[in-house]
Amino acid sequence: MIRRTLLATAALGMALAFGGVASAQALDKAKACFVYVGPIGDGGWTYQHHQGALAVKEAYGDKVEIAWQESVPEGADAERVLTQMALSGCNIIFTTSFGYMDPTNTVAAKFPNVKFEHATGFKRDHANVATYDARFYEGRAVIGHIAGKMTKSNKIGYIGSFPIPEVIQGINSYFLHAKKVNPAVEISVVWAYTWFDPAKEADAAKALIEQGVDVIAAHTDSTAPLAEAAKTPGVIGFGQASDMAAYKPSPRVASIIDNWAPYYVKRVGLLLDGTWEQAASWEGMPGGEVEIGEITEAVPADVKAEAEAMIAAITAGTYHPFTGPINKQDGSAWLKDGEVADDGTLAGMMFYVEGIKGDIPK
Repeated sequence: MIRRTLLATAALGMALAFGGVASAQALDKAKACFVYVGPIGDGGWTYQHHQGALAVKEAYGDKVEIAWQESVPEGADAERVLTQMALSGCNIIFTTSFGYMDPTNTVAAKFPNVKFEHATGFKRDHANVATYDARFYEGRAVIGHIAGKMTKSNKIGYIGSFPIPEVIQGINSYFLHAKKVNPAVEISVVWAYTWFDPAKEADAAKALIEQGVDVIAAHTDSTAPLAEAAKTPGVIGFGQASDMAAYKPSPRVASIIDNWAPYYVKRVGLLLDGTWEQAASWEGMPGGEVEIGEITEAVPADVKAEAEAMIAAITAGTYHPFTGPINKQDGSAWLKDGEVADDGTLAGMMFYVEGIKGDIPK
């Protein structure tokens, strides 16, 4: 498993954007290529990245050719695919999973005239490599609020993919906001150790339901957790990465949508006009990269109104999901009353907050 723990020092680099070397010249036409960890029909993570790729084509028409490869494993296969793409004339290549980080930088060294953009990573070892991410934890705060209000068993669940900071952020944000509105709530975490494997994701959801969980959030890529939730009356969940509208109005009562289109359109535009620069992007609701899909009528009107108020506050920059007082799992103080977590700590987060039981797998 390649997509692993971020070191805090490296994570600081992910969180802070900086300038680099710009493209030498503008391009009349460009080829934008995308490497996907799952199939574009996964209904979640890869589907949403592909919607961003299609937005690039719509924005630039004949000026941009797009190409992609699905279901590329994280590792040596990724390096081979990236090399083939660079040789095929791709001017910019977007690699859309954390485990592509080292292959991206390795291949970038061999093709300095090709631009590489890596999603959710922190390494920019060469001037032609940029990174981008989204503040998914903002969306987790909103669905955590809904979960805390709607659970009847006081047991909420979370399906984790791999124990990396991106996922730990989500677990903590989800639990903190459920706990704020429901002090009796408890959380169970099941690790699937995959990004996309519908059978494993379904098994994880089933395990949570068997523990008495009646609200499930997931940090994996398919609709399988919602499909499993639909089998048990009274269990609800949330769309992950894309809207997963097929499961409205319940069990899917809301969704976190990753909107990559603005970023992809912007970065390809910079390539075309010759102003592309190495950078690190970490946007969220204010930048439009994290959205909450329709909150359905299965959610009580007052809970919906509260969730919408939180969305508005996060979007306006007046509320940060990690605002103290917050303690770490062992009871030690982390954030004082009113103190907001810094990006470096969040980007390297490998601890649970107080109230979550169990250890983070090594």
